[in-house]
Amino acid sequence: MTTITDTEKNTAPISRNKLLWVAGLGWLFDAMDVGILSFIIAALQQDWNLTTDQMGWIGSINSIGMAVGAFVFGIYADRVGRKKIFIITLLLFSLASGISAFTTTLAAFMILRFFVGMGLGGELPVASTLVSESVPAKERGRVVVLLESFWAAGWLLAAIISYFVIPASEYGWRIALLITALPALYALYLRINLPDSPQFTAKKDVLRSIKVNIKDVWSKKYAKATLMLWIVWFMVVFSYYGMFLWLPSVMVLKGFTLIKSFQYVLIMTLAQLPGYFTAAWLIEKIGRKFVLVTYLFGTAASALAFGNAESLAMLITAGAFLSFFNLGAWGALYAYSPEQYPTVIRGTGTGMAASFGRIGGIFGPLLVGFMLTAGYGVNVIFAIFCGAIIIGALAVAFLGVETKQKELD
Repeated sequence: MTTITDTEKNTAPISRNKLLWVAGLGWLFDAMDVGILSFIIAALQQDWNLTTDQMGWIGSINSIGMAVGAFVFGIYADRVGRKKIFIITLLLFSLASGISAFTTTLAAFMILRFFVGMGLGGELPVASTLVSESVPAKERGRVVVLLESFWAAGWLLAAIISYFVIPASEYGWRIALLITALPALYALYLRINLPDSPQFTAKKDVLRSIKVNIKDVWSKKYAKATLMLWIVWFMVVFSYYGMFLWLPSVMVLKGFTLIKSFQYVLIMTLAQLPGYFTAAWLIEKIGRKFVLVTYLFGTAASALAFGNAESLAMLITAGAFLSFFNLGAWGALYAYSPEQYPTVIRGTGTGMAASFGRIGGIFGPLLVGFMLTAGYGVNVIFAIFCGAIIIGALAVAFLGVETKQKELD
């Protein structure tokens, strides 16, 4: 009778659907935490009497952690494997998120948000790399975009939890944080039996120094692709965290109650799912560049419309289109990024691009807080985000190459 060793079990192929669900659950819980943060910022403003600058720093400290996490964990994913980093980052995120529910000061909350950000920042590019290396080229883009669609489901759950839990009691935001942290342990349990990427496993004995990997990312062969990724990642993250972390608060600033603002943002969030699903269908039919550029221009137009909306109907409509196009673009970006590099530097290249992008995530929320304090209108702020998204779209259009059904080496 033939027995299967632990090593063979952990390197055996996994079905596409199982991989998608195992990785997607972790992605969903990550999104729940980021989504819940946008609602918690609005609640903390009332609970702790925060200024707009302090509100901006909460979002930015999260992005500082994500920048550090994407850089460090992306590099080590090429050294120790995608699976190990996957598990480490999820555990870090889960524990820090749960502990943050018990904080009583802004300083302690922000320190823990840094570690939450490290886990999130490290996990997301490593997850997309693992999935990219584990499915056939003909369906790789679609599967990675579908992985990203779990982000929309997480945001939707965050909006539902926020609407029903946060206003319910003075401990509402603490309960919400605990709810978003606990399920991540279930995803950790699932990932114990998740095999590593077959491409990494085949090349794990090729020992390369971290310094060489970083240098190769900017070598002549990959410099154009790296420049393109760094520009688009920076602009997309800058605008995303500037806009979406502030959505509930912007609705409050426009005169709606906290509960009403949560309700309207929940409606806008529903549009994220069709954004992902249409991008997943188009990405294999037409290509990565078309989807990314088209959805980025759609995001830019929606941001401009949202910033200038004066009626409730226009706000919700523009917000829904903003969710649709922006999250569809995110899905395409996560599919496109790992395809720019070979296996030996894929984690490093993708992680470095994501890390640079997170710098934009630091400045986005801070910019909103600063400009609101200085008296600028929401229309001016969202016009800036519109311009940033257009720059990202042009970078892909002129510097990017099509990678549809490209075999990864």
